[in-house]
Amino acid sequence: MPVGTPASADGTAVSPVGTPVPADGTAVSPVGTPVPADGTPVSPADPRAPVGGTAVVRADTRPVRTGGDPDAVVCTGDWVAVDLGAGAGPVVRALLPRRTRFLRSTSSARSEAQVLAANIDHAVVAVSLAVELDLGRLERFLSLAWSSGARPLVALTKTDLVPDSTYLVADVEAAAPGARVLPVSAVTGEGIDALAGELAGGTAALFGQSGAGKSTLVNALLGAEVQTRGEVRGSDGKGRHTTTARELLPLPGGGLIVDTPGLRGVGLWEADQGLSQVFAEIEELAARCRFHDCEHHAEPGCAVLAAVADGTLSHRRFESYRKLLRESAWIASRTDARLRAELAREWRRREAAGREMYERKRGGGHRKAF
Repeated sequence: MPVGTPASADGTAVSPVGTPVPADGTAVSPVGTPVPADGTPVSPADPRAPVGGTAVVRADTRPVRTGGDPDAVVCTGDWVAVDLGAGAGPVVRALLPRRTRFLRSTSSARSEAQVLAANIDHAVVAVSLAVELDLGRLERFLSLAWSSGARPLVALTKTDLVPDSTYLVADVEAAAPGARVLPVSAVTGEGIDALAGELAGGTAALFGQSGAGKSTLVNALLGAEVQTRGEVRGSDGKGRHTTTARELLPLPGGGLIVDTPGLRGVGLWEADQGLSQVFAEIEELAARCRFHDCEHHAEPGCAVLAAVADGTLSHRRFESYRKLLRESAWIASRTDARLRAELAREWRRREAAGREMYERKRGGGHRKAF
């Protein structure tokens, strides 16, 4: 069972969503149909199901969806209290507190959060080496991974398609400070044992774009063709959504892994902590700026701009940092009225300063910019 398995105060069985519910609370495999002593598959409610056996339970989760909060929706990896004796069938009565949660902003215009996985110990970001690296997208994934409370890990897939991955690995390591980077290949077996060792005993979730080789990697970790694989387009390396639902699967060496569908849009949500971790060197440079509120635009004594100028900090990485910071602030302003007002005042101040500068260049008035 996943690390940190909760137990209810009254002994009511709890279970991670997507896994069977054991009758006696013992660890069970999340895959398969319940089988009684005589080997005949039965439903969980069948009286022939043995005490101490396992059962796959489909429970109604509507009672825990309160207030329309998307963050309260039960998702893969959650632990819940299930009432098996309800008249209309099993019902989820309570959603237990989450240790960790991987959140992203939805693609809707309502600025809502979506929980992709809960109670995970490892957030594995799969990146294909068969296509050009998108380090900005990787930094986005890692910002969410660090913010989730899980331990991020980068799996560089399809190394068998690259003659020499040394420089690619170095580029990824520079964009992923603090996270282990593992080159892996499901074809040659490179890195599979090392990855399995990292994930053993805990609960992991696999994230990435379609075509990154997530399902193939899961099959390699499981040692069986459990997940359907799809072909990728040769023109851009993108694949179809062969995984259409999040599934919790047991690993042979212990632990569980969540395979998730490919993600096209990965909006930030409550990612400030993750951004600070992913761009730790920029945060350290910012602490040396002359002004504590330096915005790293054109201020004198800006240590960040100085690092970009002398090549210590790459321009790409600096622009990625600024882009993600702006997005994070915008998302926060959509849900925080006070912050929204502060941002509006800041934009008005900048507009006034811009008009003042324009007037001075034209030799006009010298109005004070507020």
